[in-house]
Amino acid sequence: MHDDGDEATSAAGPDAASDSVRTAVAARRRTTPEAAQGSIDMASPFADPAFYRDRYPTYAALRETSPVAQVPLGGVGTATVVTGYEAARRAFTAPLSKDTGAYFADKPSGRSLHPAVTRTMLATDPPEHTRLRRLVAKAFTSARVDGLRPYIRSLAEELTDHWEPGAEVDLIAELAAPLPVIVICQLLGVPPADRDSISGWSTDLFATGDHDRIDSASHALADYLAELIATRRTVPDGSLLSGLIAVRDGDSGRLGEDELLSLAVLLLVAGHETTSAAIGNAVLALLQHPDDLRTLATCPDRIPAAVDELLRYDAPVSIATWRWAPEAVRLGDHGIPAGSPVFVCPGAANRDPARFADPDRLDLERPDSAGHLAFGHGIHRCVGAPLAHAEIEIVLRVLLERFPGLRPAVPPDQLSWRHSRLVRGLVSLPVRP
Repeated sequence: MHDDGDEATSAAGPDAASDSVRTAVAARRRTTPEAAQGSIDMASPFADPAFYRDRYPTYAALRETSPVAQVPLGGVGTATVVTGYEAARRAFTAPLSKDTGAYFADKPSGRSLHPAVTRTMLATDPPEHTRLRRLVAKAFTSARVDGLRPYIRSLAEELTDHWEPGAEVDLIAELAAPLPVIVICQLLGVPPADRDSISGWSTDLFATGDHDRIDSASHALADYLAELIATRRTVPDGSLLSGLIAVRDGDSGRLGEDELLSLAVLLLVAGHETTSAAIGNAVLALLQHPDDLRTLATCPDRIPAAVDELLRYDAPVSIATWRWAPEAVRLGDHGIPAGSPVFVCPGAANRDPARFADPDRLDLERPDSAGHLAFGHGIHRCVGAPLAHAEIEIVLRVLLERFPGLRPAVPPDQLSWRHSRLVRGLVSLPVRP
């Protein structure tokens, strides 16, 4: 690998670098049970079906080869994949662009995604991003999140009221999936009758590989939210959406119509998909570590700190949102060539032994868990992180108060994981209360 980051190696040698990655990942896979379950397609490390079941051997192999690596993308070029903790923190604050419009300007895709989906705050750079983020922060306050805590608890209780001791329940379908979408809909003022539609469109937006389904959902969701914004302009209801409509930023004024729509889309989609995955991952980790589950059941005051360790241990975000290098960039001793897409992997960074001792072990007493990168870092750090943290904490409190003997209903090899490179989450999690 081009650890020295010199641009000649970066520009002329990606094939050699990719060969190193392929060799390392294949070797690492041979030491894991997944290697016996089928051949590995090394056109890209992320094409291996075993990657969706357990990403961490792939991450470790990439990180051991180089924390900043050129990786093949299945015949469509290469990308820079960042798997080391320090390199990831640097990447989050480096002069990399989030402007997908600029990157794809000369790369027509034939897609028909709604502009409100492609041009969110996540796809902007300063100073535009700075202004949008400041306006969102004025409406999406910590007081607003704190005010939701009783609602989140009552909702978690309501969703688990019908669980019978010993009867199998799918924790994803019955709790982890519906709770975050209901909470974000409540926050934005989406009427209860429309929440199933919102959930369906959001799920479709993450339908890996099904472009027609994704594009159609983007228009359905944006059209719905445009109507809701028009309603809230004339009939404000105290929701976050009404707050975004009203908020001002000095001389720059209010959010424009397109900005409002894209922010509403972003908050709805980003506001529950990863939180749902995080809840499922956290509960699974505790089920696989029953002593820790019992500890939290008897000492619930330890749950808030435990949430950080659970997020570090199995982060719901595998690859952070799109970045690219308009010019050659250095991350410490490593170089990123101009024009390269950059995939920052929080899940890999959170398992970096250079940052966390014995990183593959769940340790609820780990003193530095809060340094995880599950929510990103820098100016693009997840604006909804406090809400997500609160939801995970409250769900765990309710589960462990009501069902301290919670146990898995199926062995680990029968669990189904989402086929998404971006989100690390379960399709279902059968449990017995």
